[in-house]
Amino acid sequence: MIMIACVDEKNGLMFNHRRQSRDSVVCRDILEECGGKKLYMSAYSGRLFAEAKEAEIVVSDDIMNQAGEGDACFIEDTPITGFEANIHKVILYKWNRRYPADQYFPLDLSDGTWELRQTGDFKGSSHEKITKEVYERGKG
Repeated sequence: MIMIACVDEKNGLMFNHRRQSRDSVVCRDILEECGGKKLYMSAYSGRLFAEAKEAEIVVSDDIMNQAGEGDACFIEDTPITGFEANIHKVILYKWNRRYPADQYFPLDLSDGTWELRQTGDFKGSSHEKITKEVYERGKG
């Protein structure tokens, strides 16, 4: 499974049950990344992609059980505890700012399990600089 999330500099995901920020360029890039794969997300996240008619988006409260190998999950308000072993790739979009947060990205990508395969910056619609990082689970 491919895990996709947007985080701030401290890996914050949400504050007071709301996303920290939104960016239409990031949404387009997520859809391009998924290119033909199913993209699972919660109803809350589904509102970000309401205009994406060409994508195969599955909106559900049970995405971690429904997503299969090779499928992508966009998480904001979705707990992933117990499903970590199913994740083979992580794509993070970093806002390069610190926002208030009370929910954080739950995986430690610096624990030696993950390898940073790609990184790059681009200009978003809401942020001058967004960093995209792609991690893959290592062999160890």
